[in-house]
Amino acid sequence: MKAEECLAHLSAQLARLPGVGRRTAERMAWRLARDPEGLLRGLQEALAKVAEQARVCSLCGGLTTRGQDPCALCSDARRDASLLCVVEDAGDIALIEKTGVFHGRYHALGGKLSAAGNMGPADLRLDRLIQRAQDGSVREILLALNTDVESEATCAYIREQLRAFPIRVTRLAMGLPAGSGLMYADPLTLARALQGRQEL
Repeated sequence: MKAEECLAHLSAQLARLPGVGRRTAERMAWRLARDPEGLLRGLQEALAKVAEQARVCSLCGGLTTRGQDPCALCSDARRDASLLCVVEDAGDIALIEKTGVFHGRYHALGGKLSAAGNMGPADLRLDRLIQRAQDGSVREILLALNTDVESEATCAYIREQLRAFPIRVTRLAMGLPAGSGLMYADPLTLARALQGRQEL
């Protein structure tokens, strides 16, 4: 294979990553090719470790390591098993954990309903979520999805699927971000902040 073909193949693989466009992937590939003993070798080692050790938790869909399934969060008896936080991607679990506020369990869907992205209900971990709702231990499901149109549609779909169960379905509060002013808020954010107002 010629050098140009190798770079084109590497670029194509890098472009498959979320948030990486064609031009960015090409720049990454060129940077890696220029430093095969430094950056490229470190990347190879990191990728090999992930391939060897990282796994997806069979219960929540989050990240775990080889030999620990379910993951540490799902196995922690101190966490509230009756409170389930549903997120779009496994990476969202780490973001919520950094707050130190949520002490329940998690469920990563692996995406959101999207006609453009060719993602339907069968492509998400929705069946597993319904199973967890059916087992009777969950009393509240917190939908911690994004606020775009597809995520909102996913929330509506989940709510409809859970309607038959005696489970409280909640949504993350939405409103003005801390440190921001009214002049920077879009109408939808401002409307939600007004609807979700709290007593002081």
